[in-house]
Amino acid sequence: MGVTTACPLCLRAPAQKQISRRTLPFSTARPIIPTPFQAQPPTRRHAFSTTSSHRRPRTAIFFPGHGVQKLGMLTPWLEAFPRTVKPLIEEIDHILGYSLSSIIQNGPSKDLASTPHAQPAIMATSNLILRVLEIEFGFRASERADFALGHSLGEFAALVASGILRFEDSLYMTKRRADAFWAATKQAMDEFGGEYGMVAVVTEPEYMPGLIDTIRQFTGWYSSAGSRGDSAEARSPIDQVLIANVNSKNQIVLAGNLGKIRTLMSHVRQFTGHDPRAVRLHADSPFHSPIMQPAVEVMRGLLDAGSRVAGQEGQDAVMFPGDLTCVCNVTARPFGSREQVKDLLARQAVETVRWWDSIKYLDQEEKVRRWVGIGPGKVGRNLVGKEVGMRGKDMVKGGGVWAITDPSEIEEVLRGLEETEDSFFDDDEVEERWD
Repeated sequence: MGVTTACPLCLRAPAQKQISRRTLPFSTARPIIPTPFQAQPPTRRHAFSTTSSHRRPRTAIFFPGHGVQKLGMLTPWLEAFPRTVKPLIEEIDHILGYSLSSIIQNGPSKDLASTPHAQPAIMATSNLILRVLEIEFGFRASERADFALGHSLGEFAALVASGILRFEDSLYMTKRRADAFWAATKQAMDEFGGEYGMVAVVTEPEYMPGLIDTIRQFTGWYSSAGSRGDSAEARSPIDQVLIANVNSKNQIVLAGNLGKIRTLMSHVRQFTGHDPRAVRLHADSPFHSPIMQPAVEVMRGLLDAGSRVAGQEGQDAVMFPGDLTCVCNVTARPFGSREQVKDLLARQAVETVRWWDSIKYLDQEEKVRRWVGIGPGKVGRNLVGKEVGMRGKDMVKGGGVWAITDPSEIEEVLRGLEETEDSFFDDDEVEERWD
C-alpha cells in the first residue's frame, strides 16, 4: 500500500536513541509520561504560564477535517523542532506499519490526496502539532482549554486532545475508516457507475433555511442526531444524496453521486427560483452519505475490540470522562457517556456534520470567547472566525480566534492567550450577533 523506507527529511534531524513503546512520545495515558525531549527545551521556548487563571475566558480548541493536506506539511515542524518531531513521526509510521511520513513529505500529490492517506495524515499532523505545544511550550490542553471539537475527520484528533481516545487507537481507527470509505466508494462506482464526491453549496444566509428544507424534501433523507427518512432507506446508494456538512450560515456541503447532485441542484433552482453557487470539493469519496455505511460497521468493530496500545490491550478503547469536554459532530452537543462516544463516532460516517450548530452552541450557551485551531490549513479558523465575528486577538470582545498551522504562528497565539487571560465579554452582544 505504501513505501516502507524511512522519511528522507527525518534523517536531517539529530540522531535519537531508541525509545521503548512504553515511552513513545504520543503516549496519552494519564498522567502524560515525560519524554526525553522535555528535559532539553529549545532556546526559543515561549515564556508561557502553564497555570491557568480560574477567571480566564472559556476556551475551545478545534481541529480540521478532510482537504487541508499539503505536500511537505511536516517540514516546518521538523526544521523548527527536530529533536521532538522526529520520534513523533517515527511513532506515526510504526503505528500504521508503513511510511506515511514519506508520502506526506515526498508525495506524489495524488497519493497524499487519496482518502486512505490524506485522512491519517491530517489527523496525525494535527496531534503532532499539539504534542509540540505540550513538549516545547508546556501547553496542556486540559489546563488551557475547556472544550475540544473537530470538523468531521478532526473529531478523532479532538477526542485525543480530550483524553477520550489514545493517540495510537485513534490513528489506527482513522486509517481503517479511511480505507473503508474508499472501498465503499469503489464498490458504488463498480456497481452503479458514475462519479462520487462532495459539492459545497453557498448562498446568502437568509436563503439557507429554505434551501436546506427544499433539499431534504427532494432527497427524502433527514439527518439530525441520527434520525432518517424512511423513504431513503429503500433507495439504492446512487440515488442517496445527503447534506454532509452544515458549515456556516451560508454554506452546506452535499455528498453522493455527482450526477445526482447536479440533478438535485437543477431541481432546487427551479423550485426555489434562487441560484445558489455550487463548487465541487477535492474529495474522492462522498463522506457522511449513506454510501459510507460499511465504515460504520468497521468503526463499531474497532471500538468494541478494545485498545491496541502496548500494555493496555483489551482495555476499553474509550476513556470517559476525558480531560476536556468534547463536542460531537452529530448532535452539536458534548458526548455524554462512553457508550455515546462509541455510538456517535461510528455513526458520524453517515450523519450530517453539524459544525455551525456546534459553534453556535459553544458561543451562545457555553460562552466560549477564545478559539484556537490546531492542525494543517486555515479553513477551520476562517469558518469559526466568520461565525463568531473575530479574527486574531480581539480585546474589545474579550477573546480571539487563532490558528496554529506553522511554527511561526505559535508565539503570537500563546501571547494572545496570555493577553486575554483576564478579559471578559458582554454576553448581550452574543445574542445580537446570532439574531
